[in-house]
Amino acid sequence: MAGIRKSANALQICRAAVAVTALAMSSASFLCEAQNLAAASTVLPIAPSALLLTKASSSGSGNASSIASASVNGTVTDANGALIPGARVEIDSITDEDSQTVQAGNDGTFQLNALTPGVTYVVHVGAEGAAAWTSEPIVLQPEQVVTLNDIRLKMGATDSITVSASRIDVATAQVQLETQQRVFGVLPNFYTVYDGANTVPLTRKLKFQLAMRTAFNPVTIAGVAFMAGVKQVSRTPNYPLGAKGYGERLGSTAATGISDIMIGGAVLPSLLHQDPRYFYQGTGSTWSRLLHALSAAVVAHGDNGRLQFNASSMGGDLAASALQMAYYPQSNRSAQTFVAQFSVATAERTLNGVLQEFFFARFTSKAKFHAES
Repeated sequence: MAGIRKSANALQICRAAVAVTALAMSSASFLCEAQNLAAASTVLPIAPSALLLTKASSSGSGNASSIASASVNGTVTDANGALIPGARVEIDSITDEDSQTVQAGNDGTFQLNALTPGVTYVVHVGAEGAAAWTSEPIVLQPEQVVTLNDIRLKMGATDSITVSASRIDVATAQVQLETQQRVFGVLPNFYTVYDGANTVPLTRKLKFQLAMRTAFNPVTIAGVAFMAGVKQVSRTPNYPLGAKGYGERLGSTAATGISDIMIGGAVLPSLLHQDPRYFYQGTGSTWSRLLHALSAAVVAHGDNGRLQFNASSMGGDLAASALQMAYYPQSNRSAQTFVAQFSVATAERTLNGVLQEFFFARFTSKAKFHAES
């Protein structure tokens, strides 16, 4: 038995030695093959994926540098088709680098080259004595050539007057228009604005000019004479009758009216930077227009474009009522008279706003050019 076990152990040892020997031989064979391949080439092969990536990168770089530019050309003519040589042609984009300016040749043609594809361009064409022409937005494609065939400049037209007009010029022109407004073609309606959205604030000089034109207008003077006659008949204030009494009533009525116009329409608006005019609404519901008209006596447009408390008009009514106490007969100088005169002046201003909004606009000359009632 001991001999048998010894034989089995020897057999296992022999098998292990054979396995180790076989493994060593296969490893040596693999190493020899690798050495032979290394000797055949000094550079190891590049992985296929790396080769594809290199080729793709090289190909993409070549395409980016080979994108072709585009161009725009055209011929500049007038409305009758006559050529306009030397016209100025400018193409603009969102970046200054893509903007160009050229001059049309003697045959009116022009060429704008090296334009970037994919950029939005606009072409402007101008010539002396002609209105400028502007194209629709153009987005160019690579190697595209765009020809503008509809360039027609309108000769003898320019909008430089509108561009160069100052705010003072505009305000002066608007006041000149307003001083032509008359109800029924007779009654002055100088303090009403029918185009409020485009109205420019008045300068101090224009405020005084407007007040002077209103206060010393022949129709205003005639109205003062008429009101003096009414007061003569009603025997108010307590001046005597006859020519002397009428003269005193005429003087007091004129003094009250002129002081109200000058103080409330020029002096205080200049100091407080407010617009003394009534701004016609003309649109919206009847209720909204009525509220607008009623509030005009206490709400004014500031020269800064904002609504403000109408301290100018209210102050003018207060000042005129206070001045009356200086030249009224002693029997009419009282707090009650002062309050009554101020209340009447404010009521008249409120009523005027309602009439302006719902009645006077229909019968005021020049108003039809600005508003529809």
